[in-house]
Amino acid sequence: MSEVKRNALTKLPKIQFGLWFALALTVVSCGTEYTPKPKGYNRIDLPAQTYQPLKEAHPYTFEFSSHAKIRPDSSLIAQPHWINILYPRLGANVQLTYKDLQGNDKMLNSLIEDARKLTGKHQIKAYSIEETEVKTPTGAVASVFELEGEVPSQFQFYVTDSTKHFLRGALYFRTATQNDSLAPVIEFVKRDVIHLLNTLKWQKGK
Repeated sequence: MSEVKRNALTKLPKIQFGLWFALALTVVSCGTEYTPKPKGYNRIDLPAQTYQPLKEAHPYTFEFSSHAKIRPDSSLIAQPHWINILYPRLGANVQLTYKDLQGNDKMLNSLIEDARKLTGKHQIKAYSIEETEVKTPTGAVASVFELEGEVPSQFQFYVTDSTKHFLRGALYFRTATQNDSLAPVIEFVKRDVIHLLNTLKWQKGK
């Protein structure tokens, strides 16, 4: 037998063993139960919460985040003193709408009903809506709504002195990111809104 054939026959069992070993690994791997890794989210670095006074002339004043900007509402339905508190870095926006009650109880009741309806529209996707009524340091009464689930607005409120002023706010994000990953940012802006309510004052003569 030639030397070439003898070497080929010698290598053949080694090749067969390698094939059987690879096949065995495939069978074992197919039988192993796959355990998915938990979903991870990108880290969000939030700035320190500092505040500044509202300088624009409105019937109300408050302190808002130093990391936010005030912009007038430019929508077609916007009315005087409707503004947006924009967070450019966070992609968040707190929309504020204002109404002069002029001592009209019917208008007050209608605005409260509308505010509740707007919050209720999120019930389809929200698995929890929690309402809390609080009184601000200046004596105004505020109703705060916290919504959980994949909803477009996670935090809403309205505050009034029941005779002249009615202010409503709603938090929105300009992103399709799931709320689970936005949770730290949502909590960050919530604290800012609570600070807004605690520092809210109605301007006399306006």
